[in-house]
Amino acid sequence: MTIATYRRRNIGPPAIEADTHLFSLGESVRLKGRIGGAPATNSYRITGMLPPVNGSPQYRIRNEEERHERVATQDSLEQVGSIDDANATLSERTFGHG
Repeated sequence: MTIATYRRRNIGPPAIEADTHLFSLGESVRLKGRIGGAPATNSYRITGMLPPVNGSPQYRIRNEEERHERVATQDSLEQVGSIDDANATLSERTFGHG
């Protein structure tokens, strides 16, 4: 076996492209409810975007009532809807009212 063959054989798997961040800085989110638990009622504000872990982007989030920030993955967060979102169309909920 030559060095070139050895290098070709030991190249790792192709890089998996990470998901993009769905939430933006300053956006209000809440933690998704856990299995068997009550849905989360506290809302958090996105304070920072972090690199992905296992393909899921991470965020720094903060609740105004707490003195610390948390780190949460994108798949554990959901957007906090406004009061008028209940009567909004799908396109308005997705792209906004403007």
